[in-house]
Amino acid sequence: MDCLFCKIVAGEIPASIVKKNVLYTAFNDITPQAPTHILIIPNHHFSNMAEAAMANPELVGEIFKAAGEIASEIGLESYRMNVNTGAGAGQSVFHAHLHLLGGRTFAWPPG
Repeated sequence: MDCLFCKIVAGEIPASIVKKNVLYTAFNDITPQAPTHILIIPNHHFSNMAEAAMANPELVGEIFKAAGEIASEIGLESYRMNVNTGAGAGQSVFHAHLHLLGGRTFAWPPG
């Protein structure tokens, strides 16, 4: 499979890993949209988070739990968790992932 995120999980492409376990890998985004921008991805390939949720809702729960744990560990008092599903919503890598963003004020609606 020619998936950028699968290659990061496999260690074939370097990434700044924040946290990793048997279920997920969290790493710093290479094009951050905030001072803190961490991607949390399942280690198993799913095209998007909706697909992952249908196949394994517990895994998706663990990914959201990890976002909260990481935010606490790095001292984020407020943050945004974002999931883009499909190109029209801004998904550019078609491997399920959650964006953990923080370190600045965010506007609403997001755009």
